[in-house]
Amino acid sequence: MEKIIDESKQGESLVLENKEQNTRKLYIESYGCAMNFSDSEIVASILSNQGYNTTQKLEDADLVLVNTCSIRDKAEQTVRKRLEKYNAVKRINPGMKVGVLGCMAERLKSKFLEEEKIVDLVVGPDAYKDLPNLLAEVEDGRDAINVILSKEETYGDISPVRLNSNGVTAFVSITRGCDNMCTFCVVPFTRGRERSRDPQSILEEINDLWARGFKEITLLGQNVDSYLWYGGGLKKDFDKASDIQKATAVNFANLLDMCAKAQPHMRIRFSTSNPQDLTLDVIETMAKHHNICKHIHLPVQSGSNRILKAMNRLHTREEYFQLIDNIKRLIPDCAISHDLIAGFPTETEQDHQDTLSLMDYVKYNFGYMFTYSERPGTLAERKMEDDVPEDVKKRRLAEIVQLQREHSEIRTKQYLNTVVEVLIEKESKKSNKEWSGRTSQNSVAVFPKAQYIIGDLVKVKITDCTSATLIGEAIGLSDNQ
Repeated sequence: MEKIIDESKQGESLVLENKEQNTRKLYIESYGCAMNFSDSEIVASILSNQGYNTTQKLEDADLVLVNTCSIRDKAEQTVRKRLEKYNAVKRINPGMKVGVLGCMAERLKSKFLEEEKIVDLVVGPDAYKDLPNLLAEVEDGRDAINVILSKEETYGDISPVRLNSNGVTAFVSITRGCDNMCTFCVVPFTRGRERSRDPQSILEEINDLWARGFKEITLLGQNVDSYLWYGGGLKKDFDKASDIQKATAVNFANLLDMCAKAQPHMRIRFSTSNPQDLTLDVIETMAKHHNICKHIHLPVQSGSNRILKAMNRLHTREEYFQLIDNIKRLIPDCAISHDLIAGFPTETEQDHQDTLSLMDYVKYNFGYMFTYSERPGTLAERKMEDDVPEDVKKRRLAEIVQLQREHSEIRTKQYLNTVVEVLIEKESKKSNKEWSGRTSQNSVAVFPKAQYIIGDLVKVKITDCTSATLIGEAIGLSDNQ
């Protein structure tokens, strides 16, 4: 994977505020998407009530959990290497129990218990409430597994702990699962059908976060634009709903509006969008509210109509351009980021050139770029030959990455000699004398600390930049503080 974005927390061990009465120690690592990190917060909340405090020291743990990703083969290989590390520690501490959570758990199921001798339990993304029962089985000397996909579970009734939190930003999950069935993707098989969370529970979580001092939330889902609440149930069953349910249904634009009004000083982001579902009313809602951040992550995957069809992406190149045009018309300063795959089966040089020309049209602010990775069980793996040579994939990826660097530099230079709002999140990695934060457009900005503190929303005059970072000086607190 190549990326032009500095947001990765891959493999981060997570820690929350401990309870004095808890006597056991939990070590949890998360890999993959933001939803996995959000799920780890749910898991830690459940286990906190079972007597577990978290620790950052693997060797001290009574229970080790790794929350896994199956989206790329490289992600799975990384997890297997971590399991080898756990095995080495377990030889010293045989009382330690090890569990695999998340998408790899769902995809590989009992193979982990059969092949990975150090794994004591395997828990899929919809089975975390069963963890206390599974741990009881493990303590009785039995292997434990629950990877049944749910049609109802949203964890909306659980208050997540905020793991390794800066006290400023937080994730709020609004949907689970995905119905899109892209031919390259395992998510529908590992996370099940789309279902949405009660909007009232979402608003309650946001209100609680604001009361606790958080300044920004990210609404999370595999496809947030598919959010649809009509009293419960799967999105695919909406046609069977009553007339009253349909009349009072809440879609994503409605939810976004409700969240923005509930806490008008809370910055709101969302991820991830799908081009086929990002409707005009969502863009209009973003334009209407200052506190909804002006950034849309809009995965396109390819610029070729032929490849998009092979991927079962339900949008064309031309429809994507129309969507981009509408975003720029209604929100001229909106940043747009992407996901792109190089070397999908049957991809030709012309298909690749179509991708490059699409990038030239949009000039994305940043993005995630990958070579195609065949995932077992997907339609692409079952029906298509992975026929693009690895050296060709790597060369095409390098060309995509280089073009994105050029576009990122164009986008950051647009901010020179302008004033932007930055929410301070942490110290700069390069200097303890500087703060680091993000603009509404999700650009990272660094500037001297002066009298400001983490959580301040400040006005920053941009004086310099790289392709990924804005550099400037704070000139005062924002009026939107």
